[in-house]
Amino acid sequence: MTSGDRKRRKMIAEEKRLAEARERTAHWKRWGPYMSERQWGTVREDYSPHGTAWDYFPHDHARSRAYRWGEDGLLGLSDNHQRLCFALALWNGKDPILKERLFGLTSSQGNHGEDVKEYYFYLDSTPTHSYMKGLYKYPQVEYPYALLVEENARRDRHVPEYELLDTGVFDEDRYFDVFVEYAKARPDDILIRITAWNRGPEPARLHLLPTLWFRNTWSWDYGVTRPKLSQVASPDGTRGILAQHPQSAAPYWFTCEGMPDLLFTENETNHRRLFGVDNGQPFVKDAFHEYLIAGRVGAINPGLEGTKGAAHYRLEVPPGESRVVRLRLCDTEPRGNPFGKEFDRIFLERQREADEFYATVIPDRLGEDAKRVMRQALAGMLWSKQWYHYDVRRWLAGDPTQPPPPLERKRGRNHEWAHLYNDDVISMPDKWEYPWYAAWDLAFHAVALALVDPDFAKEQLVLLLREWYMHPNGQIPAYEWSLGDVNPCVHAWAAWRMYKIEKRIRGTADRRFLERIFHKLLLNFTWWVNRKDPGGRNVFQGGFLGLDNIGVFDRSAPLPTGGHIEQSDGTAWMGMFCLNMLAIALELARANPAYEDVASKFFEHFVYIAHAMDDRGGAGIELWDEKDGFFYDVLCLPDGQCCKVRVRSMVGLIPLFAVETLEPEIVERLPGFKRRMQWFIDNRPEFREHMVAQETSGRETRRLLSIVTRDELPRVLRFMLDETEFLSPFGIRALSKFHGEHPYVLSANGVEHRVDYEPGESSTGLFGGNSNWRGPVWFPVNFLLIESLQKFDHFYGKPFRVECPTGSGKSLPLWGVATELSRRLVRIFLRGSDGRRPVHGARDKFQTDPHWRDLILFYECFHGDTGAGIGGSHQTGWTGLVAKLVQQSGE
Repeated sequence: MTSGDRKRRKMIAEEKRLAEARERTAHWKRWGPYMSERQWGTVREDYSPHGTAWDYFPHDHARSRAYRWGEDGLLGLSDNHQRLCFALALWNGKDPILKERLFGLTSSQGNHGEDVKEYYFYLDSTPTHSYMKGLYKYPQVEYPYALLVEENARRDRHVPEYELLDTGVFDEDRYFDVFVEYAKARPDDILIRITAWNRGPEPARLHLLPTLWFRNTWSWDYGVTRPKLSQVASPDGTRGILAQHPQSAAPYWFTCEGMPDLLFTENETNHRRLFGVDNGQPFVKDAFHEYLIAGRVGAINPGLEGTKGAAHYRLEVPPGESRVVRLRLCDTEPRGNPFGKEFDRIFLERQREADEFYATVIPDRLGEDAKRVMRQALAGMLWSKQWYHYDVRRWLAGDPTQPPPPLERKRGRNHEWAHLYNDDVISMPDKWEYPWYAAWDLAFHAVALALVDPDFAKEQLVLLLREWYMHPNGQIPAYEWSLGDVNPCVHAWAAWRMYKIEKRIRGTADRRFLERIFHKLLLNFTWWVNRKDPGGRNVFQGGFLGLDNIGVFDRSAPLPTGGHIEQSDGTAWMGMFCLNMLAIALELARANPAYEDVASKFFEHFVYIAHAMDDRGGAGIELWDEKDGFFYDVLCLPDGQCCKVRVRSMVGLIPLFAVETLEPEIVERLPGFKRRMQWFIDNRPEFREHMVAQETSGRETRRLLSIVTRDELPRVLRFMLDETEFLSPFGIRALSKFHGEHPYVLSANGVEHRVDYEPGESSTGLFGGNSNWRGPVWFPVNFLLIESLQKFDHFYGKPFRVECPTGSGKSLPLWGVATELSRRLVRIFLRGSDGRRPVHGARDKFQTDPHWRDLILFYECFHGDTGAGIGGSHQTGWTGLVAKLVQQSGE
């Protein structure tokens, strides 16, 4: 649907809600899926001397220990400051632990790093969360906590992970499908429907505890007023909980269908269980676990009040049947029957409105399976929002009411980021595996989110550049494990892409957003130039730059050889940054000529960087290798010797990203910029190789700016499109398959360092056990490769053709190559002619079972040969880009 189509038709219900949220006339986004799936094991909850976050706050503590910086829960909901929280709790009568949160292995327990060992799915959501649907698959037999830990500990890195399906707990379909749905009647009136299906062959009992609680905000300071939950009864006989918080303008009523027992306790640490000392109060966080599983009736508060409450439903579910529980959370006292026909009508209406909204987003030309993939991808993006709180100064200093943190922390993790104060709803990479924002991930999230909620997408990009995020020196925070790490500089790309997407969707451009973000990006650009080009030669370092274990060494650590690495990817990212800033400056200069000067600055800086790739800062050493026709890193040793690190990896393809066309209709309107550009071209002939001129039919001049020259382009693509090198049936591999039989080996100080092609999970511990950049397919860089090919095609046109695949005898224009790559990536998720989805690999349950086969997981990356999902299973974040690919290229 075009922007013109949208203007002509009547605004639909979800668009009205988005408009009301944007104009602040109704707070439709106050409530959403803002709970983490894992708060334990995070940096924020870690107060250890040496930053051992996984050990300091393990899963075993989570049910008994109050969190300091946020809450987690099963398919939960909270307000946008996470004062009041709601989530599911379940017990099958056999588990040793009340299921209040997802279980997974820590970084040291997993043979391939941390990994969630549960099956849950984000099925649907509108941008305002007026309707949401999620699913959790709960075994009816005892959950195998110990077995998962022990078996994965026995396995080394050369063996696949031991998954929950492998344990046999889903055999004979002895499990519950627990669906949770949310529908908003008003911004502060939330209907909740929980449906539990027994998929097994026999009747089964399920204890369902919908739980409401306050985040603990009172234990960290003296004199803080504690909020309160208390039982209330309605005239119609339903039971409920009144929630009163001193910082909320009005109380909330949580109403429960039927007459469940209401349980109450406090969201306070059980010091006796964890530390062997007396509790300050009789009722603690794990009371419901103790009440149900240990049979301790005295664990819950007989006074029917506290800061944590639950409704206890005992459900007997026959085989193949379901039981439904209805709940309601509202800012007004219920009157009449809150669960009558009106309740069901609202759910039907919100579901219909969700379908209506996605009909404007998902192209009608797509088949049902592709539509399903796109909608679940966008649902995952929207469910992956999380309220994130981190006050580094307070975290380092500790709380007045708590023991002082170890002195080592004052010079430890993130101590240089004391200004950072985060208290926002942020798009997460994966709310279990990575329940913290990551700078370059977030840029890709914004591009996918722009399809459904441009306002939220823009807010995300602006947020990381605000004064309480960005370092005073201009660096963007990377992620909580090390805020000072360096991620690729893709923020400007995302802002420019976001600007154009919104203009196409809404028919109007948000120039204020573009100008606002441009000024902050200038600070970040300056940081890069001052910190990552120490020699001032326009060749950049940067460390791992998001590519983890792709190099022969850990590029973020001191090299075993001494010296440093001049990075092809670091330099190329900066070339791309220059061109993105140039494009933004030219757009802003259309309304304000003052931006012409800064546009000239980025034009010239780009050309200097591009030239440096061919001659490393004038030192006579190229990052481009003329013999091989590829880009490599250069290792510079302490004695002044330099050598190329001849690893064929994504590092050598990233120079393709730096490409932009200067159209004559833009340049002609900017006489100052045109004059300075022409002077530079006339007086700096040595730089012309990276500025290709093309005359139009109207005798005007188009110019292509690119790091990869016209002669170099087919040579790089020869490797990239070779199926024995980079080209997989499912996209472009991060490392060439060539290194499977020809590993790269470098010896230093008697130690052999090597890079082998590994299409699946990595066998090395370099950069963590779940770093997989030596063969798998990654969506963010593939997405940029597709866009770059389209840009080259936009300039060179159909006459420029390359063999695709290499050696096939079939030639395609670059746009055709981009389309082919897009289709290969989309194919990962679609059911093939054999009825199987590559993403699910050899998991027959996912491939053939009618209750599993249409549930799609959006993994962190994908096996370089089979397309099977690898790493974080819910990283819809940047893998959610598949929605954009499906929209623009189809199936």
